[in-house]
Amino acid sequence: MGIFGRKNTDETTTAADTADTATVNPGLAALTGEYAIDPAHSTIGFTARHAMVTNVKGKFGDFSGSLLLDGVDPSRSTASIDVKMDSIDTGSADRDGHLRSADFFRTDEFPAMTFRSTSAEALGGDDYRVSGELSILGVTRPLTIDLEFNGSAKDPFGNERVGFEGKAEILRSDWGLTWNAALETGGVLVSDKIKLNFDISAIKNA
Repeated sequence: MGIFGRKNTDETTTAADTADTATVNPGLAALTGEYAIDPAHSTIGFTARHAMVTNVKGKFGDFSGSLLLDGVDPSRSTASIDVKMDSIDTGSADRDGHLRSADFFRTDEFPAMTFRSTSAEALGGDDYRVSGELSILGVTRPLTIDLEFNGSAKDPFGNERVGFEGKAEILRSDWGLTWNAALETGGVLVSDKIKLNFDISAIKNA
């Protein structure tokens, strides 16, 4: 079960013994600790449907965050992320300017988007689920992120790293992001459903 637990494959081991073994596994316990997200090697991105026919992808260039990983009890793990909304980048200066404007994120008034976890669980294998609260435009609503643990390694500079990939879906209207334009052929310019994606590399604090 990845960073938070591991099944014992010994056929003679009972379920209770397996749970006890996972609890004291020294390899997993060594990964327990506080980590800082490395923005230079991480991505927080999104995908929206444009004009009903194509996908537009974007990302945020300025963010920070921390993880508390518990290798014994995954439910005690936590995550915190802060994103500066001015750093939005979809590859189009005009579109990025519109997204920063009063039609969308109103970055002058609401400069940050935040996520604070409230629970975590192991789903089996390297799959996990983190639930929490996402705040945009001063509106806070629940968000659940499905995560896959990619592994751990020590880099050439002596940093102990862990990696995760994550995904989630939201309806932007739930956070008051309701601007749109009708199409002559039917439908709207920007989808309500937004796909979020996370590629996270985090460094263990000394």
